[in-house]
Amino acid sequence: MDVGMMMVFASYGWENCPDNRVWEEEIRLARVAADSGFDCLWSAEHHFNDYSFVPDNINLMTYLTALCPDIDVGTAAVILPWHDPLRVAENAAVLDMLSKGRLRLGLGRGLARREFAAFRLSMDESRGRFDEAAPMIVNALKTGFIEGDGRYYKQPRIEIRPRPQHSFDGRIYAVASSEDSVDSAAKLGAHVVMFTDRPWEMRLPVIERGRELHRKYHGTEPPHLMITEFCVCGPTLAETEEEARKYQGKFVESNFHHYEFLGEHFKTVKGYDSYQQKAEIARQAGLEGAITGFMQAASWGPPDKILRGIEARRKVIGDFESNVAFRFGGIPYDVAERSLKLFAKEVLPVLKSWGPVTTAKAA
Repeated sequence: MDVGMMMVFASYGWENCPDNRVWEEEIRLARVAADSGFDCLWSAEHHFNDYSFVPDNINLMTYLTALCPDIDVGTAAVILPWHDPLRVAENAAVLDMLSKGRLRLGLGRGLARREFAAFRLSMDESRGRFDEAAPMIVNALKTGFIEGDGRYYKQPRIEIRPRPQHSFDGRIYAVASSEDSVDSAAKLGAHVVMFTDRPWEMRLPVIERGRELHRKYHGTEPPHLMITEFCVCGPTLAETEEEARKYQGKFVESNFHHYEFLGEHFKTVKGYDSYQQKAEIARQAGLEGAITGFMQAASWGPPDKILRGIEARRKVIGDFESNVAFRFGGIPYDVAERSLKLFAKEVLPVLKSWGPVTTAKAA
C-alpha cells in the first residue's frame, strides 16, 4: 500500500497559536515522515481561516522537495476555480522538473462558500470551471502545450516552458465524492481522492461507478482510490480513545464551521449533491452524532486496532492508497509526533507488506 502524510496547516482548536507556529509544526512533521518510510507528503489548499491556510500548495511543495529530497510531494488539492489553468500548468511543470518527477498533482473544485466569496466567484460555476481547466492542465503536462476555448477559459495555444520533463501517467489525482465528480476524475484518468468521514458502505456505489467509467473511457483498470484521513495512534486503547474524541471531534467541529454543513445552501448550489447528503446527515445527527460517526470511520487507537480497521475497509472498497494527517483539531505537537512515529513503526510496515485484495462490488 502507498501511504502518504497529509498536512492541513490549521490553527482551529489551538489556543493562541500564531500562523508561523502552525507552519513550523507541520514542516517538522513532514521531515519526520520523510525519514520514517512514508511515500509522499501531501497538502491541502485553503485560504483565510483557522480551518486551514495554505494559499499556494505548489509553492509549499517546491520548498519541501528540496528540504526532503527522497519522498514524493503532492497537492491534495489545487482548487482549480481559484486559479488560471495556464499558471497551474507552468508551476506544476517547474516543480516536477525540480523534483525530478516526484510531483503527484491533485486537483479539486472547492467546497467552502466563504472561500468562493472572497475570490469573487460563484460556487455554481465550480463544476464548469473544473471540467474546463483540468483537461487543459493535464494535456499541457502531457504535450507541452496548453490551449482552451471554453466558456470560462479562452486560452490561445502556447508552449509551456520549461517543457514538462516526465510523464504524468499515474500521477494525476482528483478530489471526488459525487457521481459528477467521479465522472470528471475518470475522464482525466485520475486517482479519485476521498475523505474518511462516513461509512464506506455508503460510498461504495459511487466508487464502483467511478471505476466503471474509467474502464469505459480508457479501456484499462482504474488507478487506486486515495483515502485521506485524520489519525490518532497511541499505546493504549483508553488513552487514545479519549484523545481521538477530543481532537477528531474538534476537527469535525471545524469542518462543520468552515463548510457550513448545518446550513441549507447545498440544496441550491449546482453539483454538490454528495455534500447535500452529508449536510442532511449532519443536521439529523447533530455535532455529537457526527463525531461518533466520524470516529467509527476513521483510524484511531493502538496499532493493532488501526490495522484491523484498515483491513476491514479494504474488504469493503478494495485496494486503496492512504494519506494520513496527524496534526489537526488542537492536537499538541508532541502527541502528533508520537502518533506519527508509532504509526510509522508498527502500522506502516504491515500496510506495505499487504498484497492486493479482490475489489469489492456494490450490491
